[in-house]
Amino acid sequence: MAIPEKRKFRRVAFDRGVDAWIMSIDGTWRLTCKLRDASVEGARLVPSSLEKLKEKEFFLLLSSTGLAYRRCELAWINGDEIGVKFLRMKR
Repeated sequence: MAIPEKRKFRRVAFDRGVDAWIMSIDGTWRLTCKLRDASVEGARLVPSSLEKLKEKEFFLLLSSTGLAYRRCELAWINGDEIGVKFLRMKR
């Protein structure tokens, strides 16, 4: 029997992962990562390093130029994977 899905929004999975980057809010560091799956609310990533993820908030860059990005909050770490919650702009 399958475990029922508890998430509000459906996730889109990427079998091989999509190349992306994690960048600090102040732009002082940047890491490569693989985007494994994503939904409207968040994503699962495999960063090249976990050392610099001491900050709770950072940007997920979806293009090498930084033109497509989301502000994120670290939600969880499990082995070499992390979960992020997408943050919305305050209006």
